[in-house]
Amino acid sequence: MKRWNGWGDDTIHFELGADALAFLAERIGAGSAPADATFAQACAAIAPSRLAPHRLVDTGAEARARHAHGHSLPDWLRLRYGRLGTVPDGVAWPACADEVRELLAFAAAAGAIVIPYGGGTSVAGHLSAPAGAAPVLSLDTTRLRAMTNLDRDAQLATFGAGVLGPDLEAQLRAHGYTLGHFPQSFEYSTLGGWVVTRSSGQQSLRYGRIEQLFAGGRVETPAGTLDLPTFPASAAGTDLREMVLGSEGRIGVLTEATVRVTRLPQQEAFHAVFFKDWDAARDAVREVAQARLPLSLLRLSNPLETQTMLALAGHKRRVGVLETYLRWRGCGFGKCMLMIGASGAHGAVARAVAGALAIARGHGGVHVGRAMGEKWKQNRFRNVYLRNAAWAHGYAIDTAETAVDWAGVTPMMQAMEQGATAALAAHGERVHAYTHLSHLYSQGASVYSTFVYRLSGDYQQDLARWQSLKQAVSGAVVGNGGTISHQHGVGTDHAPYLAAEKGALGIGAMQALFRHFDPDGRMNPGKLVP
Repeated sequence: MKRWNGWGDDTIHFELGADALAFLAERIGAGSAPADATFAQACAAIAPSRLAPHRLVDTGAEARARHAHGHSLPDWLRLRYGRLGTVPDGVAWPACADEVRELLAFAAAAGAIVIPYGGGTSVAGHLSAPAGAAPVLSLDTTRLRAMTNLDRDAQLATFGAGVLGPDLEAQLRAHGYTLGHFPQSFEYSTLGGWVVTRSSGQQSLRYGRIEQLFAGGRVETPAGTLDLPTFPASAAGTDLREMVLGSEGRIGVLTEATVRVTRLPQQEAFHAVFFKDWDAARDAVREVAQARLPLSLLRLSNPLETQTMLALAGHKRRVGVLETYLRWRGCGFGKCMLMIGASGAHGAVARAVAGALAIARGHGGVHVGRAMGEKWKQNRFRNVYLRNAAWAHGYAIDTAETAVDWAGVTPMMQAMEQGATAALAAHGERVHAYTHLSHLYSQGASVYSTFVYRLSGDYQQDLARWQSLKQAVSGAVVGNGGTISHQHGVGTDHAPYLAAEKGALGIGAMQALFRHFDPDGRMNPGKLVP
């Protein structure tokens, strides 16, 4: 069963060993685990539902508690401390578009707002209900999960938008296809969630971001049904898909999505390369990205993330041997690790990797083979479980991400890490901040930073620490010309910073679009824009 107040399946544990805990204690001090509220305590504090009975709606406290929040750090604080705040008054699991329309009509008659819910993996505040007099209906889409059509000639597949990542891939693999969209939340996030938050998968270099994969679909809105037909390309005015992509539930409920699929690759290979320092690594990876080699993955860790990954890897003896070898090859303190991945036909994979390694060697890169790359692939959906393990030892883990042109990559990385350091210092605390470039483009790169710091054990203090960190890092992002989100979306956490990117006229256009499809402002209010 999924954890109600943490990440993932409650049978999966990713422990922090003694060496890892010693590493964190040296960096930021020893942690002390706070006392978590129990699920029973959280449910006991939930007020009676304000919704009238409906055959599709569960008003029980347990279902409402499980749909109250996502996985942003303030969501975790509410759940762990039992401060759930406003929770949905009911949860519905529609099994077809007709039931979605019925539920939207029910919400309208009840004066209720509607929060579409997919896998619940949001880390930007997409799912929290606003405080107020209106009742709240959480509309869980996960029963909309079947593949209803596969067009092999056009390589298009149509799914219910609530299909979870593993289920989607299993249905496609049975026919020899893949979507190739693998965000870190893959195991628990949905196709619809990917679309409405503009998700990016770890192998987007080959398969594309979700906007390249989303070909069409259907949205049930308060104003009616919006059908998005599929075309190879179109010059017929505004692309209506763009109104749905990144809409975060503001215009309606995506019930069906048609996506562009690909034949399963014959081979996948993941390799690790080390560079002596950040400048050499950045220059190498930019050249690889601009060479447009048919790779599927480039992921570059800065020196502190490289050090952290090696410290948390376990296998101390093997890591020690690797470190000795790398020092002998000129990659000592300050070294950076690059993961290179390729997917496709056997010959194409070999040529793509060879081309990337040739460029890397030109910048002093040291290739250490496939073992580390394959280990990364094996654990790529498990590393997020470190959030649970860290909390159990008194540490919070939060992230921030953006994208910027190449000239701004290094200043952005430095500004985000320095902003977090200053924010926590104001609370008398240290932060362990490190960064990687997770998605590479000819024009620039995403910059993805992780922040580890100590919990106080007090809800208000921990919320204040997070607020200071979020404001400082988000201010650094917009101050250095980055987008407020490359892959996590906006929700409520990033909404205060969106105007810096869109401008007043752009924000007004978005508000007008939402009013057109949702005249009463019933759909997920407060997300993206006021």
